[in-house]
Amino acid sequence: MNTEESYYFNHLKKAITHTFLKNNSASSLIETWKGEEITAFQEDLFNRVKAKVSEKWFYTYFKNNPSKLPRIDMLNLLSNYVGEQNWNSFKLRHKRKPLIKSRKKLLKFSLILILPLLIIIGFNFTSYNQFYFCFIDEDTGNNITNISFDIKILKSNESPLFFKTDSLGCFNYDAKDDKIKFVVTSPYYKTDTIIRHINSSKAHIINLATDDYALMLDYYTNGKVKDWGKRKLELEKLFSDDAKIYQLFSDNIGVEIYSKEEFIRKLTIPTTSLKQIIILDKDYKDGQIINLKFKIE
Repeated sequence: MNTEESYYFNHLKKAITHTFLKNNSASSLIETWKGEEITAFQEDLFNRVKAKVSEKWFYTYFKNNPSKLPRIDMLNLLSNYVGEQNWNSFKLRHKRKPLIKSRKKLLKFSLILILPLLIIIGFNFTSYNQFYFCFIDEDTGNNITNISFDIKILKSNESPLFFKTDSLGCFNYDAKDDKIKFVVTSPYYKTDTIIRHINSSKAHIINLATDDYALMLDYYTNGKVKDWGKRKLELEKLFSDDAKIYQLFSDNIGVEIYSKEEFIRKLTIPTTSLKQIIILDKDYKDGQIINLKFKIE
């Protein structure tokens, strides 16, 4: 960790300590925390930003002198814990003041050079808003980290921009607009269109609802149930009696149509091809699947 990185990280540790001590009792030196103090900090961090750090991580980065900074996604969350949008905004707020010698001529010359630069930096900083979002499972309240979401940012009179969530189930985006509109999609959560205005005090937490039917279908089609009889009963509840089910073949060589009974029979026979089924599209009515398209890799 170089001198500049160490400077900002030490400031971050002080800010974390100050934030924690607002509602908790502990030493004013985070390096001396242990046991119950570390546990209390882990809980406070989760309550504020829905993120967790292990005790090993705490010892590595807070109690010792690490050789490098933590990952950027963790720096973003810790910065959010102390009230900043992300690591970059934290560094901007705690930017080092340039060292200027006391001689009058040098001071005057330095100001002539520095002031225009500061004006440009200030203009750019105030011209861009930093959006930061984390996605939470509305049933469990936990960050969704086991899958990556596709983010499509919709812009007026412009082509959409595409992003993916990071390892903590979050993503960030800088824009001149004070409002953002985007669509979030994944195989096992319901697609949602999000519209949010900028909020400088904390990251936006987005609750997403699971697509229960997609999860169930994935669960059954990947051979995770050994009780085939139970599996068949559950599938009969999942599909409408009039469901139309289409198997698409590679290279557009044709389509095979299944009835509900034929498709369930296919799913309840534990063959190797069953594990290779990929669901392409599905429609629901009254809580049951009425249309389904799939292929076998």
